[in-house]
Amino acid sequence: MNINRMPVLTAWIALVVSLFVGVTDSESASPILGTASVIDGDTIEIHGERIRFDAIDAPESAQLCLDPAGKRYRCGQKSAFALADMIGRTPVTCQPKGRDRYKRVIAVCFKGATNLNAWMVAQGWAVAFRKYGIDYISQEDEARLARRGMWAGFFEMPWDWRARNK
Repeated sequence: MNINRMPVLTAWIALVVSLFVGVTDSESASPILGTASVIDGDTIEIHGERIRFDAIDAPESAQLCLDPAGKRYRCGQKSAFALADMIGRTPVTCQPKGRDRYKRVIAVCFKGATNLNAWMVAQGWAVAFRKYGIDYISQEDEARLARRGMWAGFFEMPWDWRARNK
């Protein structure tokens, strides 16, 4: 190799390495901590940063479900209220895993030691979003068998509702 090209090659390698090192490993990203504002049953905001709960899907705000008697109710709104009641004014800690196409942080969030993603699914106000992970299937099974939250009546999966209501 030509000795005159060594500095250029070295600089090029250093640049490529720095680009890869500069990519944030989602598992080691700094936690986001603060008072949360609930946007809906699977999205909160902390310090102006929108955070979407990883691997779960909650009904949309306008989504209607049926209670056990067949009466319509705003299950998306109830889902958001359940999350807001659970969090209260207690600080929330979110561990980022990446970003979605809307530039929201995707994270697992906690109130103290309680995993809020898992809690929402276990309470029946969200479902395991298998397209993005299998972490909360057991909580979904538990909620369904106990007929908690939306499982007490009838509902359309949030992803199906969104597809039908674009």
